[in-house]
Order: sequence, then C-alpha cells, then structure tokens
Amino acid sequence: MASIWVGHQGTMRDYPSFSASVDAEAIHKAIRGIGTDEKTLISILTERSNAQRQLIAKEYQAAYGRELKDDLKGDLSGHFKCLMVALVTPPAVFDAKQLKKSMKGTGTNEDALIEILTTRTSRQMKEIGQAYYTVYKKSLGDEISSETSGDFRKALLTLADGRRDEGLKVDEQLAKEDAQILYNAGENKWGTDEDAFTEILCLRSFPQLKLTFDEYRNISQKDIEDSIKGELSGRFEDLLLAIVCCARNTPAFLAKRLHQALKGAGTDEFTLNRIMVSRSEIDLLDIRAEFKKQYGYSLHSAIEVSLFFKIAKHIMPLSTHPFSLIILKTWRCVT
Repeated sequence: MASIWVGHQGTMRDYPSFSASVDAEAIHKAIRGIGTDEKTLISILTERSNAQRQLIAKEYQAAYGRELKDDLKGDLSGHFKCLMVALVTPPAVFDAKQLKKSMKGTGTNEDALIEILTTRTSRQMKEIGQAYYTVYKKSLGDEISSETSGDFRKALLTLADGRRDEGLKVDEQLAKEDAQILYNAGENKWGTDEDAFTEILCLRSFPQLKLTFDEYRNISQKDIEDSIKGELSGRFEDLLLAIVCCARNTPAFLAKRLHQALKGAGTDEFTLNRIMVSRSEIDLLDIRAEFKKQYGYSLHSAIEVSLFFKIAKHIMPLSTHPFSLIILKTWRCVT
C-alpha cells in the first residue's frame, strides 16, 4: 500500500542497494569522537527516502542503544542540526512538532498554522493529530483552541479534524448549490455568514471547490478571492484565501511561501526547512517549476542568494557550508 506521505512529483526516491545496517554504521562513525564528518551525514541522509531513514534509525538504536536523533542533536548545532534531525523524523511527527513550534511561547505563528493545515490531506491530518497526542499528551484541537479565536479558530479546527472530502469526482449540481450559498452568505446580503464559508471551503474536495469557484463567478461576476477580500478580514480572510489558492494550485501556494521565506536580507529557515522537508517526496518538482514560473528565476538560485548573506558571516564558501550543502543537495534544486 502506497504511503500517504509519498507522491509522484517528489525529488527524493528510495535509494537502490539500500542497507540500513551499513548506513547506520557509517553514520555512527561520522558522529562519534571529536569532530563530525558532515559530508558523510549529508551523503547518506539526503539520498535516502524517509521510509529508508526510519529503518536506519531503527538499526542505529538496535546496534548502539541510542536514538539517532538524540546523537544528531548532541553532535550538531544550528539550522544544520534542525535539518538533519528533521530528516530522521517520521512525517506525521515532523508536522506535529512544526505545529507545536508555531504555537509555542508568546504569540502564535499563524502563517505556519495556515500553511500546514491547508496543504495536508485529511488522512495526513488524522495521522498528525495522533502523532501530536503521542508526543505531547495533548489534543491538537485543544492546543489550537487555546491559541486562536473566533472564526479563524473554528476554521482551523475544522481542518485539523481531517474531514475534508478527498474524492476526485465532482458534482456539478452541488457546485451550483454551494456557489449560491456562498453568494447568499456574502455578496448578496448585509453582513456575512462566516459559517457558510467555513463549511464549504474546509470540507469540500479541492476538485469540487474548483468547480464551485467557476460557478461562483457565473453567479456573482466576481472571483471568489475578491468576494472573500471584500466580505471578510484578518486571519480568517488569510486562511480562506490560502484554501482557495491551494484548491486551485497547491504547489503554486507553497512556491509563494518559499519566496516569502527567502526574500529580503534575512532567511526564514523555519518555513524553508519545513516546506523542503515535508514536500520533498510529494510535489517539490512541481513547487520548483511553479517558483520558476512565478518569479523568473530558479529556486536553487534563490536559496543560494538568501543563504549567502548568512554564510558569508562564517567566512566559509557557500559550496562547502553544511547547511547550504544539505539544502541544495537534498532537494536537487537544479532548475
């Protein structure tokens, strides 16, 4: 049975002639003693699928009595450490930890919450919810409830429940009915029925929503995005616009997120790492193509330019810095 975390447009694949025991031994040699053989770590962990990396971690614990992630944490530092640990973390657990970080401490990273909850499938969200409870002994829904409010909270909770229809078939009559409901809930009345927007946008399949958006334009003579901007506000508006964007083209939405993370003088490594890790076996090839299409230059060059400013402080060539190496090599950002 195919994994729900593996798609057809990823940049990472199973490594041929794979041996978990050989890799575990090589990694152990690379991190024991004084100094770290970073190139060996990168060459192994960036050329194995997540499923293979989980087998390496299991073999490592059996052979040395220690968790691989713990040894990586103890031996490495900075963003390189975060990235290497992410690579040996199961996908659902990785997303659960990302959600926790988004809600940790003072303030909430709503952009990260929106990105994760709008781009994961219902089956993935169910696994993430289970992983969240296993790791933190708390309900993901309860955590979201305590960190957010209003219609934004209600919509996030609906997405977190993992109840979106994942079917590929579309119903033209339902699309007409939903489009009319959305029109009546916003453009065609005084005030806005936010619940109607949440119910339809958070539960219908993406193919169904695309047809609904076409019907909506026929009824209102406006794109659904323009109506959302005119009728709603704040984080609830941002969330619904993200859903619309994902329904139309999820890779394009994530390409935009990467562009935002890379532009300017600083790099948002939290977002950069999350998208590159979580989509590397799903649709990163499509994200890469959308990035080039939208911005006219490659994701590879954008990462190089963005990381250059940080790496230059270490007086180290970009081509040899471990964080740069792993970012650029792991996801084959070559076009």
